Amino acid sequence: MKRREFALGLGSALALPHARARAQELVIAQVAPLSGVLASTGAQMVVGGRIWFEHVNANGGVHGRPIRQLVVDDGYKVDETVRLTREALARPEVLALFGFAGTANIGKLLSEGVLEQGGAALVAPYTGGENLRNPFNPWIFHLRAGYADETEHMVQQATTLGLRRIAVMYQDDGFGLAGLEGVRQALARRQLTLSTAAGYERNTDKVQEAARRIKESDAQAVIMISVNKPTAAFVKQYRELGGGAQLYNISVVDPAEIVKLAGLRNAHGLGISQVVPYPYTPRLPAVREYQELLKRYAPGEAVNYTSFEEFLGAKVLVEGLRRAGPNPTRGQVVAALESIASLDLGGITVGYSPRNRIGSRYVEVTVIGSSGRLLK
Repeated sequence: MKRREFALGLGSALALPHARARAQELVIAQVAPLSGVLASTGAQMVVGGRIWFEHVNANGGVHGRPIRQLVVDDGYKVDETVRLTREALARPEVLALFGFAGTANIGKLLSEGVLEQGGAALVAPYTGGENLRNPFNPWIFHLRAGYADETEHMVQQATTLGLRRIAVMYQDDGFGLAGLEGVRQALARRQLTLSTAAGYERNTDKVQEAARRIKESDAQAVIMISVNKPTAAFVKQYRELGGGAQLYNISVVDPAEIVKLAGLRNAHGLGISQVVPYPYTPRLPAVREYQELLKRYAPGEAVNYTSFEEFLGAKVLVEGLRRAGPNPTRGQVVAALESIASLDLGGITVGYSPRNRIGSRYVEVTVIGSSGRLLK
């Protein structure tokens, strides 16, 4: 992994000068979108894991061994994800994978047998794609609810408000199609059908045609299955066309980025589903811990849902490493993770089993307020 490879969250590991000491590291690999349309999200994902790994290392590591977090950039490109993951798994010291992004990206790892051949767990991927959950596979340990759970929640909220004409703007790939299908099924359970569905090309923000079609459909609500830049472009263009529907987006967007790109006037009122608790108010122990460690190990980084989610995912992975014993193998880490029947992360409980890889189904909907801040 020569291109853009760097180690993060080493803590005391950085001070270990000898090859023997480095051999004692517990190495995990993270392939993240640090460039391209998902770059800001990728950076937040890396930070969320890093602050917990650094905290663990500063307190003696796991069974006295420091964690080494290897991070490489796939640019949100499917083929790069596959190539870089193969390279990571070819390194015998890599014990587990952490925090990848992209339904299509991770789906390709499954369809090509990359995870099975490598025999390593992938913990807390930043996706809710149902094809990564059903049929069951033993390699991916999901922290978050699925897109079907999120879309059900958004459709429930919209229909409770009396909105019946619901459209979908979606990324035309595995991610977007998974969300689109979730909306269709949620509507069908209420004897409703889509007002219209309009896609856009992956890795672009070319949403003009989608904005026009949805505006012409006279939808009362629009559910977007999209990432930051195309979401912001759609919100801006749809509003400038005079579109007045209630807008929703799935959890993978950063509200601060949407406000910055689309403008507060356009972004105000946008509903965003969330799959972890509200990280801005330190009511839960996990949130207090996250905020404290963010200040300590990543000063200047803002609190947000993405880094908080991966912070929680890092806690799950470290618990798996701890349960796997002082000299773990990849297989032992997988077995240790599936033994986590109920783990309190600090007021947030997750659990797995030999036949369950979905740690939580928590969903709530937040909204961008008049000040640009995200409100519950």
